[in-house]
Amino acid sequence: MRRPLKRSPAGFTLLELLVVLIIIGLLSAFAAPRYFSQVGRSKAQITRAQIELMDKAVIQYRIDTGHYPSTEMGLPALLAAPFSEAVWLGPYLKTTTLPLDQWEHAYVYRVPGADGREFDIISYGADGQPGGTGDDADIGNWP
Repeated sequence: MRRPLKRSPAGFTLLELLVVLIIIGLLSAFAAPRYFSQVGRSKAQITRAQIELMDKAVIQYRIDTGHYPSTEMGLPALLAAPFSEAVWLGPYLKTTTLPLDQWEHAYVYRVPGADGREFDIISYGADGQPGGTGDDADIGNWP
């Protein structure tokens, strides 16, 4: 008489599952920092592009009116005619509201700008404070 063969139960052992989890953990530990640093760079590039568009709009405002919007008027002068402005040919931006930087902070506009520049448009980065490095670095309309 033949004996029936004993079959092992289907599935994975606890040890096999632990090995797979450790491998997944190691892979994510190496991949996650690269992914998140790329996200930070992308936000900075989008912020630079927005600043460049607003820079061109401020220059167009100056061409039309003969002067830059004052610091008090700020960037909203690009969207709606200031009360005291007789020769306003805007809006100078295609949006209906001023964009925020990629960290949800308002852009800073000032006339005159620092270091002899005619005006500055600045994003203070992720921390929203002047200065900083990495994601916290200031981004502006300077070279």
